Amino acid sequence: MNRHVLSILLENEPGALSRVVGLFSARGYNIDSLTVAPTEDKSVSRMTIASIGNDELIEQITKHLNRLIEVIKVVDLTEGEYAERELMLIKVRALGKDREEMKRLNDIFRGRIIDVTDKTYTIELTGNSEKLDAFIKAVDPESVLEMVRTGSCGIGRGDRILKL
Repeated sequence: MNRHVLSILLENEPGALSRVVGLFSARGYNIDSLTVAPTEDKSVSRMTIASIGNDELIEQITKHLNRLIEVIKVVDLTEGEYAERELMLIKVRALGKDREEMKRLNDIFRGRIIDVTDKTYTIELTGNSEKLDAFIKAVDPESVLEMVRTGSCGIGRGDRILKL
Protein backbone atom coordinates (compact mmCIF):
# COMPACT_ATOMS: atom_id res chain seq x y z
CA MET A 1 0.00 0.00 0.00
CA ASN A 2 1.52 3.27 -1.15
CA ARG A 3 0.48 6.86 -0.74
CA HIS A 4 -0.61 8.43 -4.03
CA VAL A 5 -1.29 12.07 -4.82
CA LEU A 6 -3.81 12.57 -7.63
CA SER A 7 -4.11 15.93 -9.35
CA ILE A 8 -7.41 16.44 -11.14
CA LEU A 9 -8.58 19.19 -13.47
CA LEU A 10 -12.35 19.48 -13.49
CA GLU A 11 -15.01 21.92 -14.59
CA ASN A 12 -15.63 24.57 -11.95
CA GLU A 13 -19.36 24.03 -11.54
CA PRO A 14 -21.76 23.18 -8.71
CA GLY A 15 -21.78 19.50 -7.79
CA ALA A 16 -18.47 18.55 -9.43
CA LEU A 17 -16.66 18.16 -6.10
CA SER A 18 -19.46 16.08 -4.59
CA ARG A 19 -19.48 13.73 -7.60
CA VAL A 20 -15.74 13.09 -7.26
CA VAL A 21 -16.02 12.54 -3.50
CA GLY A 22 -19.13 10.42 -4.05
CA LEU A 23 -17.17 8.19 -6.41
CA PHE A 24 -14.60 7.52 -3.68
CA SER A 25 -17.28 6.97 -1.06
CA ALA A 26 -19.45 4.65 -3.19
CA ARG A 27 -16.49 2.36 -3.87
CA GLY A 28 -15.15 2.39 -0.30
CA TYR A 29 -11.94 4.28 -1.18
CA ASN A 30 -10.54 6.50 1.53
CA ILE A 31 -9.43 10.09 0.96
CA ASP A 32 -6.61 11.08 3.31
CA SER A 33 -6.49 14.67 2.11
CA LEU A 34 -8.43 16.81 -0.34
CA THR A 35 -7.87 20.36 -1.56
CA VAL A 36 -9.63 22.17 -4.38
CA ALA A 37 -9.61 25.69 -5.82
CA PRO A 38 -10.01 27.45 -9.17
CA THR A 39 -6.99 27.53 -11.50
CA GLU A 40 -5.69 30.41 -13.62
CA ASP A 41 -8.73 29.63 -15.82
CA LYS A 42 -11.73 30.42 -13.56
CA SER A 43 -13.89 27.83 -15.40
CA VAL A 44 -11.53 25.03 -14.27
CA SER A 45 -10.72 23.84 -10.74
CA ARG A 46 -7.73 21.80 -9.65
CA MET A 47 -8.30 19.15 -7.03
CA THR A 48 -5.54 17.35 -5.17
CA ILE A 49 -6.46 14.07 -3.50
CA ALA A 50 -4.07 12.02 -1.37
CA SER A 51 -5.07 8.39 -0.89
CA ILE A 52 -3.48 5.13 0.19
CA GLY A 53 -3.67 2.11 -2.07
CA ASN A 54 -1.79 -0.26 -4.29
CA ASP A 55 -1.09 0.64 -7.92
CA GLU A 56 -4.05 -1.39 -9.23
CA LEU A 57 -6.48 0.37 -6.89
CA ILE A 58 -5.18 3.83 -7.88
CA GLU A 59 -5.41 2.85 -11.57
CA GLN A 60 -9.03 1.81 -11.03
CA ILE A 61 -9.80 5.09 -9.21
CA THR A 62 -8.21 7.03 -12.09
CA LYS A 63 -10.34 5.16 -14.65
CA HIS A 64 -13.52 5.88 -12.67
CA LEU A 65 -12.58 9.56 -12.32
CA ASN A 66 -11.97 9.87 -16.07
CA ARG A 67 -15.53 8.62 -16.71
CA LEU A 68 -17.03 11.56 -14.81
CA ILE A 69 -18.29 14.24 -17.22
CA GLU A 70 -16.83 17.14 -15.19
CA VAL A 71 -13.34 15.61 -15.02
CA ILE A 72 -11.01 16.99 -17.68
CA LYS A 73 -7.74 15.30 -16.74
CA VAL A 74 -6.30 13.10 -13.96
CA VAL A 75 -2.61 12.67 -13.16
CA ASP A 76 -0.98 10.58 -10.42
CA LEU A 77 1.77 12.96 -9.31
CA THR A 78 3.56 10.16 -7.48
CA GLU A 79 4.45 8.55 -10.83
CA GLY A 80 7.18 11.19 -11.26
CA GLU A 81 8.98 13.99 -9.49
CA TYR A 82 6.66 16.45 -7.73
CA ALA A 83 6.58 19.07 -4.99
CA GLU A 84 4.02 18.73 -2.23
CA ARG A 85 3.11 21.11 0.58
CA GLU A 86 0.51 21.47 3.28
CA LEU A 87 -0.44 24.50 5.36
CA MET A 88 -1.17 24.38 9.08
CA LEU A 89 -2.39 27.15 11.36
CA ILE A 90 -1.89 26.27 15.01
CA LYS A 91 -2.83 28.38 18.02
CA VAL A 92 -0.64 27.64 21.01
CA ARG A 93 -0.50 28.82 24.60
CA ALA A 94 2.46 31.15 25.06
CA LEU A 95 2.91 32.30 28.65
CA GLY A 96 6.00 33.13 30.68
CA LYS A 97 9.07 31.03 29.91
CA ASP A 98 7.03 28.89 27.48
CA ARG A 99 6.66 31.96 25.28
CA GLU A 100 10.37 31.93 24.35
CA GLU A 101 10.37 28.15 23.87
CA MET A 102 7.40 28.40 21.48
CA LYS A 103 9.17 31.14 19.52
CA ARG A 104 12.32 28.97 19.36
CA LEU A 105 10.33 25.97 18.05
CA ASN A 106 8.66 28.24 15.50
CA ASP A 107 12.09 29.38 14.27
CA ILE A 108 13.47 25.82 14.10
CA PHE A 109 10.54 24.71 11.93
CA ARG A 110 10.66 27.92 9.84
CA GLY A 111 7.14 28.94 10.78
CA ARG A 112 5.63 32.40 10.88
CA ILE A 113 3.91 33.83 13.91
CA ILE A 114 0.86 35.51 12.35
CA ASP A 115 -1.02 36.55 15.49
CA VAL A 116 0.21 37.44 18.96
CA THR A 117 -1.74 38.03 22.15
CA ASP A 118 -0.46 38.20 25.71
CA LYS A 119 -1.40 34.49 26.12
CA THR A 120 -1.15 32.92 22.65
CA TYR A 121 0.73 32.68 19.36
CA THR A 122 -0.90 31.63 16.13
CA ILE A 123 1.73 29.98 13.96
CA GLU A 124 1.62 29.34 10.22
CA LEU A 125 3.66 26.37 9.01
CA THR A 126 4.05 24.99 5.51
CA GLY A 127 5.81 21.82 4.44
CA ASN A 128 5.18 18.15 3.93
CA SER A 129 2.95 16.29 6.38
CA GLU A 130 5.95 14.79 8.16
CA LYS A 131 7.30 18.26 9.00
CA LEU A 132 3.93 19.41 10.35
CA ASP A 133 3.52 16.20 12.35
CA ALA A 134 7.03 16.66 13.78
CA PHE A 135 6.14 20.18 14.92
CA ILE A 136 3.01 18.90 16.68
CA LYS A 137 5.08 16.20 18.43
CA ALA A 138 7.66 18.80 19.52
CA VAL A 139 5.00 21.00 21.14
CA ASP A 140 3.61 20.13 24.56
CA PRO A 141 0.09 18.77 23.83
CA GLU A 142 -1.29 20.93 26.66
CA SER A 143 -0.10 24.03 24.76
CA VAL A 144 -2.12 23.32 21.59
CA LEU A 145 -5.36 25.29 21.78
CA GLU A 146 -6.58 24.93 18.20
CA MET A 147 -5.27 23.61 14.91
CA VAL A 148 -6.36 23.48 11.27
CA ARG A 149 -4.60 21.89 8.26
CA THR A 150 -5.30 22.31 4.57
CA GLY A 151 -4.33 18.93 3.26
CA SER A 152 -1.79 18.27 0.53
CA CYS A 153 -1.31 20.40 -2.53
CA GLY A 154 1.03 19.11 -5.23
CA ILE A 155 2.55 20.08 -8.55
CA GLY A 156 4.85 18.25 -10.97
CA ARG A 157 8.50 19.29 -11.06
CA GLY A 158 10.29 20.72 -14.06
CA ASP A 159 8.54 20.55 -17.43
CA ARG A 160 5.77 18.29 -16.07
CA ILE A 161 2.60 20.41 -16.46
CA LEU A 162 -1.07 19.62 -15.87
CA LYS A 163 -3.00 21.97 -18.11
CA LEU A 164 -5.82 21.88 -20.66
